[in-house]
Amino acid sequence: MTQTPDALWPDRRILDLFGITHPILLAPMAGAGTPELAIAVGSAGGLASLPCAMYAPDDLEAAARQVRAAVPGRPLNLNFFCHVPPQPDPARAMAWRARLAPYHVAEGLDPAAAPPAGGRAPFDDAFCAKVEELRPEVVSFHFGLPEPRLLDRVKDSGARVISSATTVAEARWLEARGCDAIIAMGLEAGGHRGLFLGDDVTGQDLARQVGTFALVPQVVDAVSVPVIAAGGVADARGIVAALALGAAAVQIGTAFLYSPEARIPAVHRAALAAATDDATAVTNIFTGRPARGIMNRVMREVGPISAEAPAFPLAGGALAPLRAKAEAEGRDDFTNLWSGQAAALARPLASGLPAADLTRRLAQEALARLA
Repeated sequence: MTQTPDALWPDRRILDLFGITHPILLAPMAGAGTPELAIAVGSAGGLASLPCAMYAPDDLEAAARQVRAAVPGRPLNLNFFCHVPPQPDPARAMAWRARLAPYHVAEGLDPAAAPPAGGRAPFDDAFCAKVEELRPEVVSFHFGLPEPRLLDRVKDSGARVISSATTVAEARWLEARGCDAIIAMGLEAGGHRGLFLGDDVTGQDLARQVGTFALVPQVVDAVSVPVIAAGGVADARGIVAALALGAAAVQIGTAFLYSPEARIPAVHRAALAAATDDATAVTNIFTGRPARGIMNRVMREVGPISAEAPAFPLAGGALAPLRAKAEAEGRDDFTNLWSGQAAALARPLASGLPAADLTRRLAQEALARLA
């Protein structure tokens, strides 16, 4: 009798916990993630994920229902940020705008114009009510966990809860507060670092942060719940290596940015197409928290780490007009080009491949290596 694909994986903990066929989670990439991308990965047996921090609650509901309708019966992960909104700091905001003023002048923009509002919303009662209404199988968090009363409501809805840890201490903290699985997020990962213990949210002390393949086995040894490896996993070799180190699954982001379902500007796709192993750096200038992206002009000239950047998520407002102007002219000078360090590893397999096909190929090639 022919075995089903899920029966061939050596570790079934995440498969059984989430109800998926392959131990591959789509990283919930705010901005780049779309319902179409989630549908594609979910249809291929991975975990469909929606990044919710940039949605209004009603928009989140519409996106989730779109995914549910397209892949009925498949599990869905809704991802939220858990940051504390910053207190207004007009002096710091003015200093940041002054730092960027020469760029505005050079681009023919008014440096005194009020920056656009927006940013990323933290998990709150309104989002929690949507979780209770939509009942996703998985709810994931970034930057720790929400306050206990909200977390209890999420758990009471029946959702499995996971969150990102960048250190063993963070992993233990998450387990002690009831996480069903933990994402071990190494320094190689693209996008926002998930760190939340301590006060190094500006990224000044990067020297102590840990790479994926040193972090994963230490987290596996420290906690009793399943561990999901994230960061630097972009092909079948990375999947097999993560499983060999004790991870029960992997979370993949950068490889899916090459998919047509990802929503990124043309300049971002061009940067990915040219990225090398040393093309990225961790920066705080786009949002106020450390995140890994491909180096560009503003990162080189202002950062990549700047003490002047306002607290998360306020730094991006003053850059928004610059970004729009440059992108319209085909330049990536002011665009946050989120990417992990393994972009070049993903490129031969992933470039232009629909996300469903990419998910299947990653699973097939990993299973072949495991065999």
